[in-house]
Amino acid sequence: MTLSLNQSYRPCWDVVLRFALSILCVILLTTSASAVEEVSGQPSFDTLVKPFLATYCARCHNAEAQKGDRRLDQLDGTIADDNDLVDYQDILDQLNLSEMPPPDEKQPTDVDRKRVIRWLTRRIDDHHSQRVADDDSTVLRRLNAREYRNTVRDLLHLDLQMFDPTSTFPKDETTEHLDNVGKTLVTSGYLLSRYLTAADAVIEKAMTPIHKPEIQTWTFRDGFHQQPEIDQVHRKTNHYEHMTLYDVIGADKHEGAYGPIHAFAKGVPTDGFYEIKIKAEAVNRLHPYDDEFLGRDRNEPLRLGIRPGNYKVGKLHLPQPVEPLLAEIDLADQPKWYTAKVWLDEGYTPRFTFRNGLMNARSLWTRVIKKYPDQFPENLDKGIVSQRFNAIKHGKLPQIQIHEIEIRGPLYDQWPTDSHRAILGDDWESVESTGELTDEQIREHLFKFATRAYRRDPTTDEIDRIVQLIQVRKDQGRTTLEAFGDGLKAILCSPSFLYLDEGDSGKLSSHALASRLSYFLWASCPDDQLLSLAKSGRLSNEKILMEQVDRMLADPKSDAMIEGFLGAWLTLRDLGSAPPDRTEFGDFYQYDLGTAMREETRLFTRHLIDQNLSLVQFLDSDVAFVNKALARLYDLDPPVEPGFHRVQVSNPRRGGLLGQASVLTVTANGIDTSPVVRGVWLLENILGTPPSPPPPDVQPLDPDIRGAVTIRQQLSRHRSIASCNDCHRKIDPLGFALENFDPIGRWRETYGRNTKIDASGKLPNGMAFDDIVGLKQILLQQKQPFAKALTEKLLAFATGRTMGPGDRPAIDQILDSIREDDWPTRDLIKQIVLSEPFQTK
Repeated sequence: MTLSLNQSYRPCWDVVLRFALSILCVILLTTSASAVEEVSGQPSFDTLVKPFLATYCARCHNAEAQKGDRRLDQLDGTIADDNDLVDYQDILDQLNLSEMPPPDEKQPTDVDRKRVIRWLTRRIDDHHSQRVADDDSTVLRRLNAREYRNTVRDLLHLDLQMFDPTSTFPKDETTEHLDNVGKTLVTSGYLLSRYLTAADAVIEKAMTPIHKPEIQTWTFRDGFHQQPEIDQVHRKTNHYEHMTLYDVIGADKHEGAYGPIHAFAKGVPTDGFYEIKIKAEAVNRLHPYDDEFLGRDRNEPLRLGIRPGNYKVGKLHLPQPVEPLLAEIDLADQPKWYTAKVWLDEGYTPRFTFRNGLMNARSLWTRVIKKYPDQFPENLDKGIVSQRFNAIKHGKLPQIQIHEIEIRGPLYDQWPTDSHRAILGDDWESVESTGELTDEQIREHLFKFATRAYRRDPTTDEIDRIVQLIQVRKDQGRTTLEAFGDGLKAILCSPSFLYLDEGDSGKLSSHALASRLSYFLWASCPDDQLLSLAKSGRLSNEKILMEQVDRMLADPKSDAMIEGFLGAWLTLRDLGSAPPDRTEFGDFYQYDLGTAMREETRLFTRHLIDQNLSLVQFLDSDVAFVNKALARLYDLDPPVEPGFHRVQVSNPRRGGLLGQASVLTVTANGIDTSPVVRGVWLLENILGTPPSPPPPDVQPLDPDIRGAVTIRQQLSRHRSIASCNDCHRKIDPLGFALENFDPIGRWRETYGRNTKIDASGKLPNGMAFDDIVGLKQILLQQKQPFAKALTEKLLAFATGRTMGPGDRPAIDQILDSIREDDWPTRDLIKQIVLSEPFQTK
């Protein structure tokens, strides 16, 4: 049988074709970009871009001068690695923003600029289309401390107000202010030992008490000792018949800030809810002194607070590290009974505080007598002991008096508790009575618990190993319930719990997607609904996925996303690390402004998400969320009712983040402000273009030395140093725009009494402004850089990794998809969830 030529030689011909194609690929890959472009008829790097760079850029970016750490004279049109990609992307961004060349340098024509922009855009797009990234992936990462806390809280239905299982964990390292980047979250031997301790404490707290405790009642009607300094007065003036509160807890040297029950110092016998009844009254609300002198509003009711205390931690009449506000009550001007139901951990006792009380009563005793001498006996001793006695005995200072206290509990909404049911479901009561679990029950409940803890179904081998551990512990003398608890502790120490398993590479599995989504929006584990959708495979359906995003954002647990992201993006995690000077900024402490500042920014961000408003409102908005203290700080009409309220802002200085006290305080040093610090913060967090570190041979500028010259003059001299000018011409104008805001965000017109503040500036692109209002208008005109910076940071927060040059197409795609609507905030979150970086390893 003879074969035709085509039949007999087809296999060989295929080999020849494949060989020829491979040779062609090699030729194309090794041919310069310019040669390829010349063949295609497109302008080449050598004929278009290289001359452009030589004419307009090389003078400042060459072998000798490398401003901004950029050398551009060696570029040849190829993109060999990420360093080249960053260089070309920076050139493109600067040209798009018209920031380069600087206004005082020779300028290209608009035609030439646009031609180079088109060339660079095409070259970068071509590179991304062929790119094979080897490092743009989320490494296996562990839970950080806040994720661990939230996860055990939701897993076991724990109240963590007084219990922090991560209190002994080493502090999580951050990258670009993010505390959830896998490459940074290392695991040390010390941390592993802390995991063991934390797991033991968590399971013990969830399982106890095993038997429902009897309800007890404690009553206190007299003997109200508080602290030595005021007890010596109360012994004579009221014989300890009532507790009296004077100070706010923000005072420096507390006198009457906390009202402890020393007869109940050891606290409640077990975790649970307790009903606290208080017979109390507001005394001297309508006092005879100036409101401004006391720093309070006589029309506002006196407000009682309840906070926990633990005598093992420190003295009960002084501040303690853990003292959340458990309840708040507005008091009438006559004795009345009030009731509050609060959660208390074992060993904690309730302490009473004066939420809107006096500031620094210790110094106020003397000041009130000095200011109003006609209201006190004559010829008083000037010593603090005498002044304190007479101010309390003869004065009319606002105060809270508590005459009787009754504590009843523990009270449970249901028994077994939610924590019990999270461990043994409906079998808790039978185990409680018999103390036994069948092998079938052990396996069933281990499987259910591990499924939620591992965020996927555990394997048979994983369950078998835990069952073997339980048996070993029983053989060592542990009861069945105790041994079962040891099995649960083993689950909490497993890498499957401590680490987010997202696979090796490629598209995330349904369970990995559920975990990434829940740790993005809740900083906690997926709930049953998410796990069910993941198990069925339906979570990959875009419509269902978006429905879950809406559901999860509507859940209060999504506050964790807002707080975590604001802590990283705006560095609000650092608010309070440089405490404002108490003498100059006493309001910060009297009115608890630090807490109020955080809450304002959180509520504002929540508003943008809930209403799906444009992220541009972060730059400027006519809406703010304030309480009375913040309204006074902003010179706004204070709301009538206590708490936070949404208000319209007509003053253009205040709208948006740059007028919010949280941002203005975290960018100050507590004593004064620095245009450099604030300018760097704006470049890094608002515009996403952090400046290079200062040269090592340049001395830092002290922002607090004003002397005979202004800070503007000092920085002008600093910019005369050639190596400093390139960065400071970007930094300083932005910082100057915020100089009218003092270290806690109050508006000021002068430094001190005489030196007028000049908040004007000129940006590198030549655009000038007179003050913060003008700067915001410029930022609104060029809002794309802000939108990109925010999107990049939020995507990094969502994926647990920093963004690299290879992520730029995905970021641009997210922005382009919602650009027409001015980037609505909720839609931005949804587009991030739908993006390739979010849905892949």
